[in-house]
Amino acid sequence: MLQVVYISSAVGMADTAPILAASRRNNARDGLTGLLYADGRRFLQALEGEATAVEQAMKRIEADPRHRAVVMLSSRDVAVREFGEWSMAERVAGDDGDAFVRHVRSLIAGAAPGVRATFDGFVQLRRAA
Repeated sequence: MLQVVYISSAVGMADTAPILAASRRNNARDGLTGLLYADGRRFLQALEGEATAVEQAMKRIEADPRHRAVVMLSSRDVAVREFGEWSMAERVAGDDGDAFVRHVRSLIAGAAPGVRATFDGFVQLRRAA
């Protein structure tokens, strides 16, 4: 099973609902799981599943005009799904930052230490922004 983690910037979009809805639909169809963090300006996503499905999803993301500066942070084989069921974490302006950090930490608890550190550091940084 392949797991990739990437980061990208949102293009002209404060409302991430259309991307989140498409992600839920496409990933359920393709048997992908992971975690998508979206705050209206940045995306940080881990995708895991069969290599072909993950690679096709990444091609769709890279071609999507709502994303720019897609940067692959890691790509590795995993024996089991580290995120379990597909989950998404979206930070909405005005949300309790501490509660949000706790929520993301619960979602990444089963991930490898490097992946946990990537999400935790990013969420902490974005909370302060």
